[in-house]
Amino acid sequence: MRRFLATLPVLLLLWAILAGLNHAISPWHVHVFAGALYVTYAALAYPLREGMAASFVGGLVVDASTPLPFGTHALLFATAHALLHHLRDRLPRDDTAGRVVIALMANFGLFLAVSLVAGGRAPPPADAWPRLLLDLVCSQAAVALAAPWFFALQGRVLVLAAAEPEPIG
Repeated sequence: MRRFLATLPVLLLLWAILAGLNHAISPWHVHVFAGALYVTYAALAYPLREGMAASFVGGLVVDASTPLPFGTHALLFATAHALLHHLRDRLPRDDTAGRVVIALMANFGLFLAVSLVAGGRAPPPADAWPRLLLDLVCSQAAVALAAPWFFALQGRVLVLAAAEPEPIG
């Protein structure tokens, strides 16, 4: 439970950074999606229950500011978490480069899933494909650049949350 509570402020910080970034780049009609950052570290490092709770709540935070039906991101993040947690013993999760590659693959899958949900049952029109491709490229670049920092931040917060307070005097 301590890991879950320590992770919440970090996920809120990620949400705020992404919201600010997307606001700043909105004049260029580009959107950065970094859903895998909400899921990857928890899926690779936490026990199933704590990690699933963190991923689900991270999805609810993202859902609060999107036009998609509430719970969409939470369900997709929980699904991605379950898949990554199931595969984590077969994945190179001990080094940063491996975690970044895992995050990029997870972000690609989540981006496609969110795009399909947002587009409804009909395939997107032909003029939407360049926009989706640009958003995907920008999202993957953002995840590749931010993932090492974000994983280190999450690791450091866990160390600080588990540390005993220093004795006074």
